[in-house]
Amino acid sequence: MEAMTRAPNGSAASVLGRIGMPESVAALARRRWDAIVVGAGHNGLACAAYLARAGRRVLVLEARDRIGGACTLEEPWPGVRMSPCAYVVGLLHPLVMRELDLPGRGFRWHPAAGGLFVPFEDGSSIQLWNDETRCEAEVRAFAPGDLSGWRAMGALKSRLRDALRPEGPGDLWIGDAPSREQIEERLGGDDEAHALLFDWSMVECVEHYMQDERMHLAYLGQGVIGTDASPHDPGTASVWFHHASGRMDGLPGTWGYVEGGMGMVSFLLCDAAREAGAVVAAGVPVARILPGEGVELEGGERIHAPQVVSNADPRVTLRLLGAAADAGWRGQVESVPIRGVTVKVNLTLRELPNFLARPGTEEPHHTGQINTPLTKREWRETHRIARSGNLPARVWAELYLQTAYDRSVAPAGVHTLSVFAQYVPNAFRDGSWDTRREEVGDVVIGSIARFCSNLPGAILDREVLGPPDIERRVGLTGGHIFQGEILPPYMWDRRLTPRTPMPGVYLCGACTHPGGSVIAVNGRNAAMAMLADRGS
Repeated sequence: MEAMTRAPNGSAASVLGRIGMPESVAALARRRWDAIVVGAGHNGLACAAYLARAGRRVLVLEARDRIGGACTLEEPWPGVRMSPCAYVVGLLHPLVMRELDLPGRGFRWHPAAGGLFVPFEDGSSIQLWNDETRCEAEVRAFAPGDLSGWRAMGALKSRLRDALRPEGPGDLWIGDAPSREQIEERLGGDDEAHALLFDWSMVECVEHYMQDERMHLAYLGQGVIGTDASPHDPGTASVWFHHASGRMDGLPGTWGYVEGGMGMVSFLLCDAAREAGAVVAAGVPVARILPGEGVELEGGERIHAPQVVSNADPRVTLRLLGAAADAGWRGQVESVPIRGVTVKVNLTLRELPNFLARPGTEEPHHTGQINTPLTKREWRETHRIARSGNLPARVWAELYLQTAYDRSVAPAGVHTLSVFAQYVPNAFRDGSWDTRREEVGDVVIGSIARFCSNLPGAILDREVLGPPDIERRVGLTGGHIFQGEILPPYMWDRRLTPRTPMPGVYLCGACTHPGGSVIAVNGRNAAMAMLADRGS
């Protein structure tokens, strides 16, 4: 049943997620709660919305003064609104969008029509448009010998998506993670689909289908996004599939820009939760999770509830549980790698990047995501160098230009550029992130500038966020954006489950099935488990 209570304190977007305290801690502690959500990231807010719609009395406690976690909005410079971490949307689950009526609440997005643009060292470039006809024409002109192989690679991705993530209730992202046997049954005898999902490195995948080295390089970065692995490593092709498996608005595999910025997703989910009757409080750090009892705050106050669901990453959840954590579960959590190797660089520009391969500062390629490639040797070497605690001379970078679509996030004459780059050391062998942060920023900009004529000259402002900065800023252990690796050994039925061995304790974050990114179905899955366990 849906609760019809309307949130009394306006939209979360109107205050950029700084919603404050609806009432005092003492007042919250006096109330009876059915469930407490620890952390107001987008999955925690989705979970709260579903629980409240089912008539549960729900309290969400967020340690920071701003809700949204890694998917929020800040104003790093006057008039500029940016999310410090999350930057584009593509995997947000259609079921959540529909059930919580996000479009009716104001959710709007701009699919990135330009697809993927990649310039190369030799001055050539390719634009892999979202439009299949335009993309095929580009491939035919760029690498005619690879057209049939490129088609076959795309067909494989589509087959796998249709097998595992068909539209409707058969989508394996909904509910409990499927077993390996269930996945095998869906795949039938499709050996290539099996290899893509479980075995292939990204290098193996592209080399299986195409010959032109530039076509290989165009795709390699898609196999390691947020992953502490080289595209030469087994299983990295599955990362490409994970990020290409979305079905937003009937546009398979498409990514795009949320109007107003990525934080709007979390803000609208917060509105949905509060309108359903959930109470969301920001600036209230939880010190302990007490299984079967509730939580204890940093100030010593206890708030009681029979169910507690953590949107925090599993290492933080372990710390909050302390000695109450089950030993076997602790071992499972600690076995999942959670070392971030990415750096986020947020910039404002006086004009869009002018790429040497396709000159101009307002061109079709600015409407897509942009990759500055590495060679296969550089991929292997930069990963090795970063893992040794040293800074590579060059990084792979993925660029997103929100203002090419949405001028609402910056003043007139100013563009935003969100850069996601890897690899960087999680911790430096010599020095620290505090002493070398700007040096990392210079390497990232230099790696992009070799393909542009107007960088760094067009840069107005710069913010560099390495793994420790991301951990401090949004609470993600190790600065790992997916709350743990998403390679095959840690996905599907090997991912952490919403239910834990501790009585009344659940997880709802990216550490659970179906994995990382702004998906929100993780929160829905947890809510359904909690409701089932309480007989609702």
